[in-house]
Amino acid sequence: MFQVEYAKEAVKKGTTSVGLVCRDGVILGTVKQITGLMVPNPLEKLFQIDEHIGAVAAGLLADARILINQLMIKAQINRITYEEPIDVWSLSRTLGDRMQLSTLYAGLRPFGVSFLVGGVDSTGLHLIEADPSGMLYEWKAYAIGRGATLANKIFKDRYRNDMDETTALKLVIDVIKKVEKTPDFGRALDIAIVREKEKKFKKLTEDQIRKFL
Repeated sequence: MFQVEYAKEAVKKGTTSVGLVCRDGVILGTVKQITGLMVPNPLEKLFQIDEHIGAVAAGLLADARILINQLMIKAQINRITYEEPIDVWSLSRTLGDRMQLSTLYAGLRPFGVSFLVGGVDSTGLHLIEADPSGMLYEWKAYAIGRGATLANKIFKDRYRNDMDETTALKLVIDVIKKVEKTPDFGRALDIAIVREKEKKFKKLTEDQIRKFL
């Protein structure tokens, strides 16, 4: 049980990642660390799992990469087997089951990462949190990582069910700006949208993000 708590502490040290369900789709956002000579692009925290599902991570990114690879395989197996895209909750349960399995055996350690899985399926829009214990929670807006406490307080005060995409994007960016101090937000911000109408995961370009700064 202590190992699960240590894993959650690793999540709290990661840069802030957020998710929000708006009227038009699901928005996922995070900020990449930009320091000195480091090239930020390889430090992927925002992932496309399938055409209609994405995820954003906070914590140990090596752990995140391994789990995301497994989810990508699961999503493609579902398409091949059933000839339809996997639904968001089924994929999230696969993630939660794998994370929970690592809490059971002495030879394993829990994954030191949390995820926000966002997407659209036949049942609508979903934003699901998976924590290191394997627990799953569905949210309308939520943040994980070191700035989560303040970010979730802002979401609680400012979130509205009928927000359009533009208003929601402004809120997501404003929340990240308030909890993360980065010299060049245009380069550091990483944002994606899964629109309900298109059912497509789409990352925003740096120019598109700068319009909201």
